[in-house]
Amino acid sequence: MKINLGDREISYDDRGSGQPVLLIHGYPLSRAMWQPQLENLSQSARLIAPDLRGYGESSSGPFDLDNPEPFSMEQFADDCAALLDALNIEQKVVVCGLSMGGYVALAFYRKYPQRVAGLVLTATRAGADSAEGKAGREKAAALAKEQGITPIARAMLPKLLAPAHLESMPELAAHVVQIMHSASVPGAIGALLGMRDRPDSTPLLPQVACPVLILHGAEDQIIPLSEAEAMQRLIPGARLEVLAGAGHLPNLEQPAAFNALFKEFMSSIR
Repeated sequence: MKINLGDREISYDDRGSGQPVLLIHGYPLSRAMWQPQLENLSQSARLIAPDLRGYGESSSGPFDLDNPEPFSMEQFADDCAALLDALNIEQKVVVCGLSMGGYVALAFYRKYPQRVAGLVLTATRAGADSAEGKAGREKAAALAKEQGITPIARAMLPKLLAPAHLESMPELAAHVVQIMHSASVPGAIGALLGMRDRPDSTPLLPQVACPVLILHGAEDQIIPLSEAEAMQRLIPGARLEVLAGAGHLPNLEQPAAFNALFKEFMSSIR
């Protein structure tokens, strides 16, 4: 399904009924990463999974590769809010974001706290990029402009999955590569620059007044577990669950455990 947001189209899945849940994918992925959740959790909630601008089947809108503008986390959050408006969803939503999607989830809460029933922060962090991290984003953006998505996907794959899964789950690895190749060059560059410039959300954490579940893979090679532990300490009443045998994509690597924890969290909210 698609909606028109002026200068761009946003594609999305909308499955199930009941408590609305907004699933926000990470970089450089798409809503396809939520397939195990769309298939198994839609019996107990209404799952809305958009492709962020420039990813999957969503267009990026006008974009100048020679003078690229960042896609800020707030812009992504505004797109999500506009999608909820288009679907006439006035009820509070549970916002679940993975990695970059977690940055967007925090931006959504910062802008629209009255619309949030709960947060599920997965494989993400609250802090801004370090100087080294910002330089890495810029290098990756330059690479995407020069050579496209393929070298980005090649470099990302070994970091996204737990080391053992690269060999033991070849079908999953191939699926993740396929998802990454659906990203557009403007989408990759815009998001990289947006992540580079994103504000530090750490001061927001003590102000979060909704239920929060933090999910993190024990073998995450991109964002260390210490970042999840830091968020739990600062968010009042936050619950942290560490998924054994999972890297940066716990919802794909350990879908049964992820879904069980998600269902339990949803039940606690209801």
